[in-house]
Amino acid sequence: MDETAFQKKLAELMGEISTLPKAEREKLTALANDTQERHKKLKKTVSDLQESLDYLRLSIKYLVFDLEATRRENAYLRKMLEQDRAGENESEGDYEAPGDSI
Repeated sequence: MDETAFQKKLAELMGEISTLPKAEREKLTALANDTQERHKKLKKTVSDLQESLDYLRLSIKYLVFDLEATRRENAYLRKMLEQDRAGENESEGDYEAPGDSI
């Protein structure tokens, strides 16, 4: 039920309550007012929850982006380390220890 339908039904109910005898009218008016207050609180709670979910979605997007960037950086640094190790291994093969050239 959307907001306008709820308000319309509540207004109809209040109209019907106003035709009742005073003792019953006061009791039912109080219940209708409580219902309206609870509806307002529920709407606020749902709105706050939606806001929290939106923030959570955004936070997750940032975390996924950061994770992907970290993985790319990690792969790049591993590649650099492998290239450095490959370069060291090639230069070690050309190295002669002192006293080996007799």
